[in-house]
Amino acid sequence: MENLKFVLACIATIAAIFAAAWLAEKFLVKDRKKLSDTHYMTYTAVFATLAGVLMLVEIPLFFAPSFYKIDLSEIPVLICTFYLGPVAGAAAELLKVTVKLLIKGTSTAFVGDFANFVVGCSFVLPASVYYHARPGKKSALIGMAIGTLIMTVFGSAFNAVYLLPKFAALFGMPMEAIIGMGTKVNSHITSVSTLVLFAVVPFNLVKGVVVSAITFLLYKRISPILHKADSGKARRAEGKE
Repeated sequence: MENLKFVLACIATIAAIFAAAWLAEKFLVKDRKKLSDTHYMTYTAVFATLAGVLMLVEIPLFFAPSFYKIDLSEIPVLICTFYLGPVAGAAAELLKVTVKLLIKGTSTAFVGDFANFVVGCSFVLPASVYYHARPGKKSALIGMAIGTLIMTVFGSAFNAVYLLPKFAALFGMPMEAIIGMGTKVNSHITSVSTLVLFAVVPFNLVKGVVVSAITFLLYKRISPILHKADSGKARRAEGKE
């Protein structure tokens, strides 16, 4: 029953995120590209695959328990959502987790993988919506700052209220044991709230800043190539007409 509830919660959450991404793209995005379905799906799949591979490379942090590790998989997803829009970003987030599960499987009873998708979307979707509503380099930076702030607040609350209790229930590990793993790293961690304050909050902040900085540097170089390819395809399409 506990597993069934978790699966249903995952399905409902994924559906809600895609609905929100679709609504944002329809009503807030001002620079939607008219690309073929093949082009759209191909580029989304490519960025998602790169993200799934990057998700396998996990970097431990000295201030957090061992089950909190940073990966840089949001970089290709951010580039994808800046290029194609919020729906593509949500799709890339979901596909990247699927790629990672196919290659490596799960070590957290799928809770960590679900968390990666949901918290990742709380980062890339606000960044994408702001950027596409006001296209430009400054908007990209502001969007990623907004995304980092939302991810930090939402991700921390989500961990405290849902993810940590659900991980304890599905993995069969007492909450005291999870908190104890944090205490070994930081003696100030003695409860769920202090675990979130001293581990989850700085974890999300560090991830957001690092991913944003690298994405900004990369996208400045990749964007002209992507848009040049778009222009070439548009000219070829017009020639056929």
